[in-house]
Amino acid sequence: MKVILIQDVKKVGNKGDVVNASDGYARNFLLPKKLAVEATPQNLQNLEATKEKQNKQKELEKANAKADGDKLAERQLTITAKAGKGKLFGAITTMEIASVIEEQIGIKIDKRKIELAEPIKSLGEHKMKVKLHPEVHREISIMIKAAE
Repeated sequence: MKVILIQDVKKVGNKGDVVNASDGYARNFLLPKKLAVEATPQNLQNLEATKEKQNKQKELEKANAKADGDKLAERQLTITAKAGKGKLFGAITTMEIASVIEEQIGIKIDKRKIELAEPIKSLGEHKMKVKLHPEVHREISIMIKAAE
């Protein structure tokens, strides 16, 4: 019996897959537990419409990420921190960088999406990568200045 999986099922398939399951397994396990629906022409048509909608949503997210990346790339961020003799007291963390991006540009970025090669412990300009989407990465520069 052909069924469309509504949820991921171990050793059977992932959500949205059309699988050929034995009649007993489908009728006694998959259908009663609402893990799958029968693969009727109407259900297959609904599945295609859902996949198309998800693809459009993914493309929209990617386009938004590219626009945000362009905003980030064209501006240089500035952070002021306590320092002495060219070195910072402490280090600039990704959490601080994320909050500065939100304040100065207005883009909310998760701190885990910012890749630092090493902790920022000195004044000056520093470059880092930001992952805005699985397919969109931008390199940004941040100027660290001493607080007066």
